[in-house]
Amino acid sequence: MLHEHHLTVERTARYFTIEPGEAGAREVWLVCHGYSQLAERFLRQFTALDDGRRLVVAPEALSRFYLHEEAAPAPAAPHTDAPRASGGHVLGGRVGASWMTRQDRLSEIADYVAYLDALARHVFRRVERSAVTLRVLGFSQGGATAARWTALGTTRVDELILWGSHLPPDLDPAATPGLGATPVRLAWGEGDPYYDAARVADDQARLAAAGIACRVTTYSGGHHISRSVLTAIADNR
Repeated sequence: MLHEHHLTVERTARYFTIEPGEAGAREVWLVCHGYSQLAERFLRQFTALDDGRRLVVAPEALSRFYLHEEAAPAPAAPHTDAPRASGGHVLGGRVGASWMTRQDRLSEIADYVAYLDALARHVFRRVERSAVTLRVLGFSQGGATAARWTALGTTRVDELILWGSHLPPDLDPAATPGLGATPVRLAWGEGDPYYDAARVADDQARLAAAGIACRVTTYSGGHHISRSVLTAIADNR
């Protein structure tokens, strides 16, 4: 008879940063990328925040995968950096990462909540937590990740920014002290096919019902980070 088991193991996680200047950080931003993105490329969209007083931290999701598959060519002599063949395909395209899938989703959620808490502890060993504001931004799938971490983790978040991302339907804002104490900003483009006006209104209603302060930032654009809008949000506009 088949049985499912779980074993918790150590993982090596990767993250990238934009470092503050010599004066040190007054804000820490932790930014979670979307599905199929990687942290390094995602972080390049946040260079507008690089004013010398911000530390921007971009964690990378733990599950990486190849974005494209091509038909495998005829066998060739082995080469150390040649694309790897698997199941009749060559896995040699770009790589992306995912925070979770529907497979064993509760374990994956628990893993990334623990991962982000560990990363926060690591960051605040070199930055005095009481001296900075922690702003957490999640884009697309990373928004659900950021929301669940804020709600379920042990890290105190000063502001949660959900960009092009619906508040996870499985979260009860009123029943999660971490989320209930955190003001939320919803950012969305009017041309976004994944996060539209109806979903924004639903999120506003859920947050209002839980007594959570919520601001909405709308821009003319699609499912992407707008640098000008990001700058306005960073300046609390």
